[in-house]
Amino acid sequence: MNWDFVYDQYLVNKEMIWLNNCGTTPAGIHVTQAMKAYMDDYARMGVSMPLAQTNDVPNAIKGILARELHCDADELAIIHNTSEGMNFVSHGLSLRQGDEIILLEHEYPSNVYPWWHWKKKGIQIKTAPVGESPEEFLCGLKKLLTPKTKVVAVSAVHWCTGMPLPLEDIGLLCRDRGIDFVLDGAQGVGLVPIDTKKCHISYMAFSAWKWLMGPLGLGMMYVPKENLNRLELAFWGTNSVADDKQYLPYKAELKTNADRFTFSSENYNDWVYFKASLEFLDSIGFKNVMNRILELANHLREGLRSIGYKVYSDRFSSHATGIVACEKEGRSSTQLVTSLKEQKIVMADRLARVRMSPHVYNSKAQLEKVVDVLARI
Repeated sequence: MNWDFVYDQYLVNKEMIWLNNCGTTPAGIHVTQAMKAYMDDYARMGVSMPLAQTNDVPNAIKGILARELHCDADELAIIHNTSEGMNFVSHGLSLRQGDEIILLEHEYPSNVYPWWHWKKKGIQIKTAPVGESPEEFLCGLKKLLTPKTKVVAVSAVHWCTGMPLPLEDIGLLCRDRGIDFVLDGAQGVGLVPIDTKKCHISYMAFSAWKWLMGPLGLGMMYVPKENLNRLELAFWGTNSVADDKQYLPYKAELKTNADRFTFSSENYNDWVYFKASLEFLDSIGFKNVMNRILELANHLREGLRSIGYKVYSDRFSSHATGIVACEKEGRSSTQLVTSLKEQKIVMADRLARVRMSPHVYNSKAQLEKVVDVLARI
């Protein structure tokens, strides 16, 4: 793969070194070109433009993701963000007083707040310790499971440390006990392989703007066909029902696929953006993308170790991750992140560690510069 070409596709590289890709990602030239073409046509023809008269854009988005997630395109819905998807799931499930939900320690809020309404309804919410390895996490999770456990809702990869969770093992545990396995895939999809069927995922939501390099304010929801009618629809809108282009008479029949969750007028601009991003990644090959991210992350780890930084992922070194969390005794992570930002190097401060996350458009030369700067500040 010509990684120099990928590097040149991202104008952000002329301005700064962006290493917060598990937070948000910048747009590439392929995106700005697609958006310009769309907006030019929209300016001339509005919604009567040819692109808006077909399902080509949403079908392309769902088709690419369906191949990567090993599911049917009809099991995917385009939504706005992870929180929205988690709320659809949480408010759609039927739980009884005394049931239990298990969440993840230090979890991102998108997979915490959507579950809190159950506290007022007599549902106990437990927290599974992250542990320092996927094996340790799994051991801790097993100890928390009881006959009352009805939902396990965790992330694919921990957003602060980069530790990937053992999804297939969790899925088997849940399947064998009749527990719904709900996955926050925001930090996982595009970084680690996720097979929805092998992992026995009951429901999943994820954002577009992290490893998938899509726009802010767009996300996806996965609902397998066998679970579609198990979720009570929390929000109904024009697009939820069958034959939705015929507005009258009103209808009580919902769409027979996950599109019922795309319940109202879409932000088509974002769909065009996301399609361009996914097609670019698909042209590289998602496996190549994942391998390149890991290659860059490993290069960064080696450099950090050479200047005396402790790398958190060394605690689970047999499990690959693209998120590099590090620390150095006597150095404040907040001060380090601030100092780096002043030198146009962007990363994040998480759990008193510096968190870095390279993507395919970054270069090894950029990472070596980061290590050089850290060695001098």
